[in-house]
Amino acid sequence: MKYRDAGVDIQAAREIKAEIKRVARRTLNEKVLWSIGAFGAGYELNDGPILVSSTDSVGTKILIARMINEHHSIGEDIVNHCVNDILCQGAEPLFFMDYIAGSSLVKGIVMELVEGVANACKKVGIPLVGGETAELPDVYQPGEYDLVGFIVGSVDKKRVVDGSQIKSGDTLIGLRSTGLHTNGYSLARKVVFELAGMSVYDRVEEVGTTVAQEFLKIHRCYHKTVQSLLKKIRLHAIVHITGGSFEENIPRVLPQGLRAIVDTKSWEPLPVFNWLRRVGEISWEEMYSTFNMGIGMILIVSPEDVAELKEELRRLDEDYSPIGRITEGARGVELIR
Repeated sequence: MKYRDAGVDIQAAREIKAEIKRVARRTLNEKVLWSIGAFGAGYELNDGPILVSSTDSVGTKILIARMINEHHSIGEDIVNHCVNDILCQGAEPLFFMDYIAGSSLVKGIVMELVEGVANACKKVGIPLVGGETAELPDVYQPGEYDLVGFIVGSVDKKRVVDGSQIKSGDTLIGLRSTGLHTNGYSLARKVVFELAGMSVYDRVEEVGTTVAQEFLKIHRCYHKTVQSLLKKIRLHAIVHITGGSFEENIPRVLPQGLRAIVDTKSWEPLPVFNWLRRVGEISWEEMYSTFNMGIGMILIVSPEDVAELKEELRRLDEDYSPIGRITEGARGVELIR
């Protein structure tokens, strides 16, 4: 089974995004500090910090929440995802906004979502300053809703992490994920509900949870760890492993002429991924191009800083794995096993 069998065509999405970038570039001015395609957009204020912003949705993970009528974790997911995105530029989040739209506004569901958003914001230390709720009965089917998040952060221009310092020989250090996070659910749902004929309440022994418990694990927030590291370690780049996994996200920080080699045998995937691969008979190439496989964020550092980084990660009680290196070559990613 492939991701496109679940209705997601990554190549088509890539082509559309390229066209969007072409159109959007016509609007840019000298205040925009890096091109479209980075994890967060950078805008320089006059004699001030750089504002870094990002927006995203939780995707079809929402459908799992609707199946068991529990929506709180979805609110936390969207905040953590957006915080992680602007962390890739070294930004400290300033404030958050959300957008909730559905066929109708069910008070209980909306309040669960907002409570989840607010709790995640509180943990990070940022205010939820506002948002939008919209009833769109002719757009959404009865019972359907969507949740989108918007975040703005800031970083001093001298402390921006933009990948420009990456060089051949640098090391990739992976930080562990908690599960699927917020990506790959279209394929995961097709495998579990259509191919395996399971329900959200069925228990998966090799994973140790029910389907719902595993699929609704909250997208991990790396804010505390990364901000602590940035105060002590020279990070050349930070990569959030989201949609498109390694092949789509690592190139977003790579300069031309450099290539990332990722050794997929250097860490053990989480049990949920081994289970999905077995049940869906999915190739390892498809797995590593769709799911995070247990690595939610990647830090790229110079070889001389690896020992200090590992020591700091141990002090933070962080689960990590050296997963690859940077070499000269065509800009992109090579997965080996």
